[in-house]
Amino acid sequence: MLKQLIRFARLDYSPTETQEEGKPLPTQTGALPWRLRNKRLEVLLVTGRRSRRWMIPKGWPMAGKTLAEAAAQEAFEEAGIKGKVDPEPIGSFNHTKQNFPSGTLEVNIVVHPMWVERQLSKWPESGERERKWFSLKEAAEKVDSAELGVLIMESAERAMVSRPKRVKA
Repeated sequence: MLKQLIRFARLDYSPTETQEEGKPLPTQTGALPWRLRNKRLEVLLVTGRRSRRWMIPKGWPMAGKTLAEAAAQEAFEEAGIKGKVDPEPIGSFNHTKQNFPSGTLEVNIVVHPMWVERQLSKWPESGERERKWFSLKEAAEKVDSAELGVLIMESAERAMVSRPKRVKA
């Protein structure tokens, strides 16, 4: 099934290429969850189930769902959050998945911003992951990917412009 998902991602979503090999990368989708707390923007990160590295909620594209809808589903499953996911991505970054059945796998993650409206106390992967809110700077420093760190730091202006009307600064 995993091979089918990878094949699906390679065929149906415009893949990026690695710099070294020129081969297409499978595409995943991710949510960059935001909230305002004390007039400051915060980002929610989750740990990987096996790697325990801090990352945004992410996963494979889902049949019948847009990348933004799949990102919202992953945010619910991995972080127990619900909210408004922007259908327009803010960018993408390459990520190496560790402990993959065949070793490692490099993927390109398309990132959709998400304003969090609800945070649940129980969610599907609550026993498998940690979640934590960070300032933009802390979040950018916690993630392993320099590309994701840059996306996080550059997202502040877009976050404030796209803020739903009921979210107060």
